[in-house]
Amino acid sequence: MASSQLNPAPHQMAKPGYGKRSTPDQLTRTANDFAHLPPREAAIAAYLDRVPDGTDISVKTLAKVLPYGQCALRTALNHLQRAGHLRRGSEHVIGSGSARWVTRTWFTRTARDDTWWAAFSRGDVPKEPSPRPTRSRAYILLAALGRTTPAMSLSAADCVELEPLVDDWFSLGATAQEVLHALTGGLPTPVHKPVSLARRRLSKLPPDRTPQAPPRPVLRALECALCGVPGPPEALPGGTCAECRGEPAPVRDTGGLSPAEVRTRAAEVRAAATRPTERTRA
Repeated sequence: MASSQLNPAPHQMAKPGYGKRSTPDQLTRTANDFAHLPPREAAIAAYLDRVPDGTDISVKTLAKVLPYGQCALRTALNHLQRAGHLRRGSEHVIGSGSARWVTRTWFTRTARDDTWWAAFSRGDVPKEPSPRPTRSRAYILLAALGRTTPAMSLSAADCVELEPLVDDWFSLGATAQEVLHALTGGLPTPVHKPVSLARRRLSKLPPDRTPQAPPRPVLRALECALCGVPGPPEALPGGTCAECRGEPAPVRDTGGLSPAEVRTRAAEVRAAATRPTERTRA
């Protein structure tokens, strides 16, 4: 069925705080966004892309508005997850004077790989690199060097060559004044090759003084699409755990707990995180 035949209206909204959540930094919508998917999955993905955030996209609700049964919808959503368009899990929400975890279903028209989803779960979404300015801070410093120290005048080509070395100093927390002192302090007389002298001095990097960022709290937790067991993103490639993929589960130190006890504890944590509000899952 063509995606245009699936009318996104009317929408049934989920309970406040639940339902569909769009990921940031998606590409502009085009007619070929889901051309790489099978027809059924492409039609469902196009429908999910058009409904607003907060829409209930559980299989039970989707079965009421789409011409597919719950089993077919569940299979299609798992396919969308493997293709990088969807993930399920929970998110740490702070508000109303308290912190709580709520169930989320994230959707993206732009397919994402496992590395992107891992960064997203940490709250550190990779962004497209912004265009580099015509003249960087390092280049401007080098180009202006001859104004205060004529013996260290550099050509445009010299500035381009030395620019990455000055960037290395800045990345270690050095100030512009410190770079200038390294380039102009105690100069020999005369200076025969300013660019060679500058290259030699800049190659001796200063100590790293960049402030260490404190550990970031976990923002989102992903869950296996099939069994719902939570886990770190690297343990859920394609959104499924090793056991559901038919692979041996990695050996972990669980403090002496058996696998059954671990699953029981995980279920208790999920249940406690959602009380008293009912969970709504896709």
